[in-house]
Amino acid sequence: MNNIKKHIQSPEFITALLVGFLLTIVQYKVARPMLMAERFVQGAGWIQICVAMVYAAWVMHHIKQPQQSATWRLRIWIAFSIVFFSQLLIGLLGLEQFLMTGKLHFPIPALIVAGPLYRGEITFMIILFISTIVLTGPAWCSYLCYFGAIDGWASRGKTPHTPIAHKWRYKIAGLLLVIAVTIVLRVCNVPILYAIILASLFGIGGLAVIVFISKKRKKMAHCVTYCPIGTIVSFAKYASPFRMHIAPDCNACMKCSMTCTYDALQKIDIQHLRPGLTCTYCGDCISSCKSQSIHYTVFGSRTNKARTIFLILTISLHTCCLMLARI
Repeated sequence: MNNIKKHIQSPEFITALLVGFLLTIVQYKVARPMLMAERFVQGAGWIQICVAMVYAAWVMHHIKQPQQSATWRLRIWIAFSIVFFSQLLIGLLGLEQFLMTGKLHFPIPALIVAGPLYRGEITFMIILFISTIVLTGPAWCSYLCYFGAIDGWASRGKTPHTPIAHKWRYKIAGLLLVIAVTIVLRVCNVPILYAIILASLFGIGGLAVIVFISKKRKKMAHCVTYCPIGTIVSFAKYASPFRMHIAPDCNACMKCSMTCTYDALQKIDIQHLRPGLTCTYCGDCISSCKSQSIHYTVFGSRTNKARTIFLILTISLHTCCLMLARI
């Protein structure tokens, strides 16, 4: 009986249950089948839900261990991106079941903000984006962004202490530029073809930053300096109840800085006992902190369960997006 109670109260079981609950609502309430299996075989969506629950529990089992979390986070994030872009490619090749709406939307993070401004309407993507920020803060930028996973893969390795110079100039300028160009396109009724060309060029520019800067600097230059969504997340994340803090007993060994690809753990950040604004709560730094000085808080309270609650919500969202996110 005690073993059964222990399993029911485990983070793995709770995560699987939450995923099953959320996807069941989708299966019942959404008229057009959202689950991939349901689109091919009626009733197969329930099988996919079971698979999703097992996957969520499996991911939680590995990531809840601080020493393994950095490795497994990158693995599942890359897998998420591969699934996303593979579905897009298959859909473009003619199998429309792999496209969520049947209408093509460019898979560029900047369009999460530019798209609604250009079309003058709220889309599912913006609702999903806001929901994730309210629930888990900046986890979008470390678990859910299909483009960010590429940046994460390119910047893997030991990160140098040298900060990215003038990153906030680039971040603010990039966000303002995207907003300004989008408004001009809408006000001037510029044909959508030109908007698509500009979006494509912006996406290609992001890939260039990843290939030529992130890979060389071992820091996620695209996410930290180029992506306007990353800039929004840096401030909007405070709508969530979660925070990252550094305890006063930190000995400033700077080992955490060598694992932070988001450039959020420079010396000044550690002196202020909190990561910089570009922190995405990825938790990679925890595995490198021998004094266990870095921790999560929820609603301002430091508890042993804060990290667990954050991971349950984040992995549940990651799994649900993996099952549903299509273009």
